[in-house]
Amino acid sequence: VQLQASGGGLVQAGDSLRLSCAASGRTSARYGAMAWFRQAPGKEREFVAAIRWGTGSTYHADSVKGRFSISRDNAKNTVYLQMNSLKPEDTAVHYCAARRVYSIRHYAAEDYDYWGQGTQVTVSS
Repeated sequence: VQLQASGGGLVQAGDSLRLSCAASGRTSARYGAMAWFRQAPGKEREFVAAIRWGTGSTYHADSVKGRFSISRDNAKNTVYLQMNSLKPEDTAVHYCAARRVYSIRHYAAEDYDYWGQGTQVTVSS
């Protein structure tokens, strides 16, 4: 299984970015969920958003609610993170992750089975 993340970059506060994560090597129908996490320098990796593959149910961290939106394209085995109204505190390496079985612990990084390589998002003030 490989997860290829892309779409990061350097933007100004208030701008938007869309991250993509393409999954290969395992049919998307066998993923329980996919998610985005991020890690800023000197900080712990934190949950950003998750999507339950079968139902399309989504979950977002409080810090990004109303600004970020996770979605998926079944045909392309791809999950997206639309990030609007970006703030300097959103600066981090953003990682996509997938898990074989869904559970209510969609926010728990340790429960994910596969990880992408990360894409840098830098927001200047």
